[in-house]
Amino acid sequence: MDRKIKKKVWTAKRIFTIVGIAGIAFMILYVFVLADSSSKLNVDQDKINIASVTQGAFQEFIPVEGQVMPKITIRLDAIVGGNVERRFLEGGVEVTKGDTILKLENSAIQLSYIQEQTQTNRLRNDIENANNGLQQALFRSKSSIIESEFNIDGALDLYKRNEQLWADKVISEQEYLNSKRAYDRLIASKENIVRQMEFDSINVVTTVKQNEARLITSEVSLEIVKERLENLWVTAPISGLLSTVNVEVGQSIGQGQTIAQIDDLNGFKIVAPVDQHYLPRVYEGLRGTFDFAGTNYSLTIRKKFPEINNGTFNVEMIFDNDVPDGIRRGQTISIRLQLSEERQAIMIPRGSFFQTTGGNWIFVVDENGGEAVKRNIRVGQQNTRQYEVLEGLQPGEQVITSSYDGYEDKDKLIIK
Repeated sequence: MDRKIKKKVWTAKRIFTIVGIAGIAFMILYVFVLADSSSKLNVDQDKINIASVTQGAFQEFIPVEGQVMPKITIRLDAIVGGNVERRFLEGGVEVTKGDTILKLENSAIQLSYIQEQTQTNRLRNDIENANNGLQQALFRSKSSIIESEFNIDGALDLYKRNEQLWADKVISEQEYLNSKRAYDRLIASKENIVRQMEFDSINVVTTVKQNEARLITSEVSLEIVKERLENLWVTAPISGLLSTVNVEVGQSIGQGQTIAQIDDLNGFKIVAPVDQHYLPRVYEGLRGTFDFAGTNYSLTIRKKFPEINNGTFNVEMIFDNDVPDGIRRGQTISIRLQLSEERQAIMIPRGSFFQTTGGNWIFVVDENGGEAVKRNIRVGQQNTRQYEVLEGLQPGEQVITSSYDGYEDKDKLIIK
């Protein structure tokens, strides 16, 4: 009788087949799931810079180079033209207000002064002569009136007596009429003398007033010419440093030409060019700081000049407190111009990595310091020392800040 043979389930062939399939599945799982497929690069630790992510006070500022200048600079321009007759002071010396710097010569102004002076004196004499003539005429007229009134009184007495005698038939009518006509003639003569005196007075007064008006004009002209004559002496309008004298003896100076320059030594200002990129963000009242002889000083923008020249615009800054001892005109100082107030922020030091990443990603070092993994970040404002980090990093983490040349397509750096 045949015996039924039981078929084996786990044959060697089946086992090998299952093991093979499982191995292939594991390899697929490892390659696509478990295996690290990131792009790596070994780097030498001595050739990279590692910095810490910090949190603290952050302030955006830009560096500008300012030039020290006097707060007030006076340019001496020639008010009148002429030839330099004498030079009293040289540039580079301190002057006091009123000190004579140089003397100009101008014969035309001198001649004009003499003419105006002569004209003024002549008008004064004319006025004086007219007033004297008027007084003399008044004296003569008054004398004539006195004599006329005396004669009128005598003629009136004679006329009245003859009138009575004629009425009494003592004298003839002819004699009476002659005395009356003599009286009337004296009355008319007196009236004429009075009218003549009034006419002479009005005429002389009018002439005097005209001459006085001309005299006022002449005196004003004389003062103007005199002032021009005085302007031939060039003097210091303020006390300070006479920095330049741009003329020589014998040189012809035109009206309006710059002769000298005086700097007020009682104060300084800073003039600094700023890149036109910051024009909308720079305004009057913005502050800046600089270090001088180991001390920090603060400045404030007093004026902003929006005109663009060679890609920059100028600002004028003044000292908030004391001016540093030893600072000099023309000196250049490095200023940190503050574009924002201090605030708390997460920061990383500036580095060459930014040129490659644009602040969009960075390599973050792990806790063991053996690897650095690429991570996306978002950078905000910056200054000459730091970048503000808005997203992607936490204080205490370590990042690579040196150049990323050759790292652009890498995801991980193995630090050796």
